Amino acid sequence: MTWNNAGIHKYENLSECLDSRLRGNDGKRHRQLPSMQHFGDDLAAAIRRTGNPVVVGLDPRWELLPASLAPAPTSDYQQRAQACEQFCCEIIDVVAPLVPAVKPQAAFFEECGPSGMVSLGKVMAHARQAGLLVVLDGKRNDIGSTAAAYARGSLGRDGHSAWGADALTVSPYLGADSLEPFIHVAEQRSAGLFVLVKTSNPGSHMLQDQQVARRQGRQPMRATARKALARSRWSLTVAQAAKIFNVSVAQGTIYQLVADYVEGESARTCGAQGYGIVGAVVGATYPTQLAELRAAMPHTWFLVPGFGSQGGSAADVAPAFDAQGLGAIINNSRGINFAHRRPEYQQKFGDARWQAAVEAATRDMISQLRADTPAGKLVP
Repeated sequence: MTWNNAGIHKYENLSECLDSRLRGNDGKRHRQLPSMQHFGDDLAAAIRRTGNPVVVGLDPRWELLPASLAPAPTSDYQQRAQACEQFCCEIIDVVAPLVPAVKPQAAFFEECGPSGMVSLGKVMAHARQAGLLVVLDGKRNDIGSTAAAYARGSLGRDGHSAWGADALTVSPYLGADSLEPFIHVAEQRSAGLFVLVKTSNPGSHMLQDQQVARRQGRQPMRATARKALARSRWSLTVAQAAKIFNVSVAQGTIYQLVADYVEGESARTCGAQGYGIVGAVVGATYPTQLAELRAAMPHTWFLVPGFGSQGGSAADVAPAFDAQGLGAIINNSRGINFAHRRPEYQQKFGDARWQAAVEAATRDMISQLRADTPAGKLVP
């Protein structure tokens, strides 16, 4: 290992990077997660093992990094990527004993170009070796062979894919035939997906809350009918859909329509713990819809963004859980990554002890969820 001019560790190869980062302050390596069997079951096991459903998002905004890691304003993309990599790997070292999963946001690595993508790969490898589930937040989507290529490149650990993600976020807005390649690969590789259903951003209502024809009931349709309805329903009236497809339909929102599809795939791929491999992204900033969707999607894991910095609280996310405290993982990115900038931690820790601020913010979030949600039942 050497140091570059920006004062950032430079490793000769990936193995050296992983070996150095896998050792904690005591010099011992973190646990390593066993091979995946069924994503829904493996996620439940990881949550039960740690006693909480917290997912730490990794959003390395290079301009906000603590002073000890911050690249100079004149730094190049490679230096920024290396700084982001070290920042994320040190966060992983802190949170690996505490939480079941991390969620690297691909955009902040892509921003740094080819060097950033190399750093993303190293961060994901480090997280896997530390025993964490890895949800790659790429919001991928396309059709046909392109969707299949995205899926093959992203999904599956143990050498099954280049990126080695346990799960991937995907967009549904090209239709069912854009999701099917992802689902197929996820099934083959014991991986998972999180489909955007009702997202946490204020502008989500522009599309997701629009009214469309929506099939009623949960009885599965034949595959050919399901595909035809998914491809055509955008332009059908309720009466037309009922007549052409001989199904019971009613008015609903686009997010409800997507939720119906996701729940159907979750039920079809359901594991021993009662949840499938096709999850839903549902924002903490819409607690009413969160409760509605939990009732409508009993086999679906929820990935819930919007906690903390976007205004979502533990009370807001409580409806996402089932009675046993399962069914949801709650993401927090900025509130943990940059905890040293938050007033409640800044004076106590500051830049010099930013890792301690990360740990304190993570533990505080775990405590809040245990106190105010059914996740408290996970504690032995």
